[in-house]
Amino acid sequence: MTLALPQEPADGVAGWAADLVDTLGGPGAGLAIALENLFPPLPSEVILPLTGFAAGQGVLSLTSALVWTTLGSVVGAVALYWIGVLLGRDRLYALWERLPLVKTADLERTEEWFARHGTKAVLLGRMVPVFRSLISVPAGVERMPMPVFIMLTTLGSLVWNSVLVLAGYWLGDRWDVVGTYVGVLSKAVLVLAAVALAAYVAVRLKGRRTTARHRRDG
Repeated sequence: MTLALPQEPADGVAGWAADLVDTLGGPGAGLAIALENLFPPLPSEVILPLTGFAAGQGVLSLTSALVWTTLGSVVGAVALYWIGVLLGRDRLYALWERLPLVKTADLERTEEWFARHGTKAVLLGRMVPVFRSLISVPAGVERMPMPVFIMLTTLGSLVWNSVLVLAGYWLGDRWDVVGTYVGVLSKAVLVLAAVALAAYVAVRLKGRRTTARHRRDG
């Protein structure tokens, strides 16, 4: 069965995802989401509502849509987890020391924070655009126990996927509206991250200037 999308289904990510779901059904949706985890520029806010719309059209069942997309999320997250494992703490510190405006103490504090709040970060991070993929890497670096990581990733992914899949299912041929709203949220997250980074750099530069002035005065 071909998806009767309001936009031309042969175009862009929507067309690619529609072809996968048309051809493979639930496993196609799962594959699309696994790749979305590995390549965040592939937007889940397009793939998941489209999958929900496909379920509403009878291309696959709603249960299959939720099960396969959640499985795909977990597979993609585990792949990123192992990238974190392969990167390792020593390589991370070696890379960190080469970056400007950062200190080893910053990374140590981050590790301490993750040790205290890592479970919440992985669970809630799966529901935050952009960071939903990235959070798997520090979990791997810190060697979070795999059963715990999989459990938290599954729960967080199920919530996120269910919201977007069900939205596409209920909205029908207006499924693409979901992407508009989630896209705004993604941009807001990126802006906040950019502001936080700019503030961090400003504080670091100010601290360096203050230290240099004290040395001259001393």
